[in-house]
Amino acid sequence: MNWTFWTAMGSFFAALGVGLGAFGAHALKTRLSPEDLTIFEVGVRYQMYHALALLFVGFLASKIDSTMITFAGWSFVLGILVFSGSLYTLVFTGVRTWGAVTPIGGLAFIVAWLLVGAAVIKS
Repeated sequence: MNWTFWTAMGSFFAALGVGLGAFGAHALKTRLSPEDLTIFEVGVRYQMYHALALLFVGFLASKIDSTMITFAGWSFVLGILVFSGSLYTLVFTGVRTWGAVTPIGGLAFIVAWLLVGAAVIKS
């Protein structure tokens, strides 16, 4: 994967995060319980943090030729889909057991950050 792919992925997830954040702040504010709104906001927040991380992966991919950077990018994508996706699913379905899936996404984020660090050190 080259830097343009990761930059595009980061931009896509950031745009989606802005849209979901606005949706939560306006359309969902009166429809969700305060607890569910907080859960939704955590999903959006982590999505945005890691969309920015994907932009960083794009920058690094333009400077470092490393499979670790590629794996880091995919781990960030997986983390967004699983961590934030499970929180969104929990809120919209009311099925609380989706919360048990969320830490898997968190683990993907941790792995991604460790891979970024290792790639930079190795370079």
